[in-house]
Amino acid sequence: MIKNQSDFSNILIVWYLQNKRDLPWRNESQPYYIWLSEIMLQQTRVAQGLPYYLKFIKAFPTIADLANASEEYVLKLWQGLGYYSRARNLHYTAKEITFNRNSEFPDTYKELLELKGVGDYTASAIASICYNEPTAVVDGNVYRVLSRVFGIETPINSSSGVKIFKDLAQELIDAERPGTFNQAVMEFGARYCIPQKPDCENCVFSDRCEAKRTGSVSKLPVKIRKQKIKHRHFNYLVILSDKQEATVLQQRRHKGIWQSLYEFPLIETDSEVGESEIAERAEFKAYWGKNGTKELLLFNESPIIHKLSHQHLHTKFWVVKTAEQLPEPVPISEINNYPVPVLIENFISEFSPFQN
Repeated sequence: MIKNQSDFSNILIVWYLQNKRDLPWRNESQPYYIWLSEIMLQQTRVAQGLPYYLKFIKAFPTIADLANASEEYVLKLWQGLGYYSRARNLHYTAKEITFNRNSEFPDTYKELLELKGVGDYTASAIASICYNEPTAVVDGNVYRVLSRVFGIETPINSSSGVKIFKDLAQELIDAERPGTFNQAVMEFGARYCIPQKPDCENCVFSDRCEAKRTGSVSKLPVKIRKQKIKHRHFNYLVILSDKQEATVLQQRRHKGIWQSLYEFPLIETDSEVGESEIAERAEFKAYWGKNGTKELLLFNESPIIHKLSHQHLHTKFWVVKTAEQLPEPVPISEINNYPVPVLIENFISEFSPFQN
């Protein structure tokens, strides 16, 4: 049983100081670097996010460099990391701070929350690490640690659960070392109190953990069932013009998945369709002229299933070969310059006509 606040925080911080990973943003106190790392690591493992962080720091060593970049370039560097709204918000906020705040970050939790794309978690991390403000972070790792150590069964994605865990984390934070405490609890959840098969026998909280005492480690934290998975059927038209050595890409303008990224002309259907159904669609006929060689080929017989958080995309790539002049051709030699979703990137890397 945890006796008091200092009991928990002292044990945790000692563990952290002895076991923490040497990550580049931990050697920084500038809010730009902390902000960048925290935005990138939302819903992303450190091993996946680290190369992107290093790539961004090289391309944009200052927030002004990021602000002055084009959105397409920012999205291209972000390509493959997912949750692209994070990149768009990152770019928007960089411009806000650079041009409207004289490149100065807000220095309080409350003011940080006013920035686009910065929520409670990111504001708490920046405020505590950069400005020593005792504001507790609460993310998936923190939910897991606190729910197990203190035996809390309230669902973490309920309104009451959000308040309970935030209040508890705030009560536990070390007011003298808030940045260290926040990094410690996140690190402990990411590396030790992991979702599946944590090493409870050798845990520093082994003799104090309620979940271990009651045999409920695998049941915590409790989360209300997610919304039903939506299944969508995507048919991409990969247009190849022999005359122009070009293809067609279109930018996704509407809100939703992959906003501002590029893709091939898309036909979305209610279910899986074949060649005859595709050939009847107006989107297809727009590229099916009267002159020249014409050919329609299916690249993948079985749909590629691309899984997103709340939807699965069942995707076919239809190769349309034509001798027609394309209205807005994209030279095949330049196709890799465009920011595209991973689903499209993988196809481009496998489709031999696109290999230079």
